[in-house]
Amino acid sequence: MTPDRSELAGLPAWLYPLGFWVGVALLAVGVLLPDYAWVGVVWVAAVPVLAALWVAAAGWRTDRRLSGAALLALAGLALVFVVKGFIK
Repeated sequence: MTPDRSELAGLPAWLYPLGFWVGVALLAVGVLLPDYAWVGVVWVAAVPVLAALWVAAAGWRTDRRLSGAALLALAGLALVFVVKGFIK
């Protein structure tokens, strides 16, 4: 079975660039309205998390190893936030 060329590692080719450009637009708005700059920063940080969630959910039936790796990455990120809470 040949892989679909419109996907890269379980992620549709349009999804990550769309998230990036939405982030660029939000950061530009943050330059004009500094009180809302945090929205762009949160979005840019959330794009890889949303991509990992997409890969984990959408690819579960076709590539469980890839979905498992995405879930493991998300678990590692959650662990970082838990440990960070103990350090404070």
